[in-house]
Amino acid sequence: MSDSFDVIVIGSGPGGYVCAIRAAQLGMKVACVERRATLGGTCLNVGCIPSKALLQSSEVFAEAGHMKDHGVLVGEVKLDLDRMQDRKGEVVSANTKGVEFLFNKNKVTWLKGAGKIVAPGKVAVGAKEYGAKHIVIATGSESVPLAGVEVDEDRIVTSTGALELEEVPGHLVVIGGGVIGLELGSVWRRLGAKVTVVEYLDRLVPGMDAEIAKTFQRVLAKQGFAFKLSSKVTGAVTGKDGVMLTIEPAKGGPAEELKADVVLLAIGRRAFTESLGLAEVGVATDPRGRVVTDKHFATTVPGIYAIGDVIAGPMLAHKAEDEGVALAEILAGQAGHVNYGVIPGIVYTWPEVASVGQTEEELKAGGVSYNIGKFPFTANGRARAMGMTEGFVKILADKATDRLLGAHIIGPDAGTLIAEIATAMEFGASAEDVARICHAHPTLSEAVKEAALAVAGRALHI
Repeated sequence: MSDSFDVIVIGSGPGGYVCAIRAAQLGMKVACVERRATLGGTCLNVGCIPSKALLQSSEVFAEAGHMKDHGVLVGEVKLDLDRMQDRKGEVVSANTKGVEFLFNKNKVTWLKGAGKIVAPGKVAVGAKEYGAKHIVIATGSESVPLAGVEVDEDRIVTSTGALELEEVPGHLVVIGGGVIGLELGSVWRRLGAKVTVVEYLDRLVPGMDAEIAKTFQRVLAKQGFAFKLSSKVTGAVTGKDGVMLTIEPAKGGPAEELKADVVLLAIGRRAFTESLGLAEVGVATDPRGRVVTDKHFATTVPGIYAIGDVIAGPMLAHKAEDEGVALAEILAGQAGHVNYGVIPGIVYTWPEVASVGQTEEELKAGGVSYNIGKFPFTANGRARAMGMTEGFVKILADKATDRLLGAHIIGPDAGTLIAEIATAMEFGASAEDVARICHAHPTLSEAVKEAALAVAGRALHI
């Protein structure tokens, strides 16, 4: 194996492995550095994929308890958590092996070990150095710690530990009301745990459309979630029988104690750049520890680039993938580009929550005049047949031009439905454009059409 490459990518998560594959497709000699025993980064190993496997399994378990509503009579539903965890492992293995297959197919060299940039154009992996015309930092992110709450991945866990619990906790306390905490909280709530969410702000999922967030909280409360909003955890003491948390009002006030069997710390993620040698070679980072890049993903050092969670923007796998493709094409002399205004975000609870574009709050803050179109799933025939009528579709369009500005959905398969609006927005479509497209009947997508019609006050089925 030659010691020199056109591109060396450090990190094999969604951004890194996609960047490596695309660069190889474009004729470059590529290597990807990964210190894990398997490819795929956090997403495939301890993030997106295993969490969705458990979410799917827990949904099936919960649905099995309501089969009689469909005229299907079954015996007592029992949980085999060991098998559920094994299935999750099988799903993860299939995905990580899939990336390894793609590396072999595209002749991407896997450099096994921890990578460090020792100089512009040089990457060390263990005791060996490799040369590269271009170096791409794609090392992802890690869980943000909280003072006074010591993670042991047993009683006090991050998302990684929450995926590996060997029994259903009697009481799971989730610190943080964001996407990760609510998804994993949903898994264990469906399997029988009492779940309490402690959130510093006065609302869940900050950054999401406020109306959707309010409905989301109501739906989760109906599912058995308890919430302590405007609250902060100031301490945690672990004992043989659980964890005692100290909680105070966010604005100050008397403290209270809350007992938990397991605590999930999920207050966010931060860029992971440890031991990469960035400061030594002159790669600048911002006050939040993210790598500073220009619009072409170039860092402050020529020949060194960064993508994904280590740079500014939403920490989403699909955002990282698009950046990986765009950068590879730029390095090949093409015109790679990412439209950051049309990156969807999804919460994979049930019902799902999905959004793309701007929220009402952002439009108001920007002084933009807009129209709103909403349509509830209670008025959608397919949703009724499925018995899944919770939620609605909300579309925001420019008042003067009718151009789509954003869409927000809470309901069945919201993550799939949002793709239609993302596609429409990418091509500069109007609400009327979506409204005039013939949508198949009966489908959930008709709710999107009806919301688009509602922008002009002409919804047909409500």
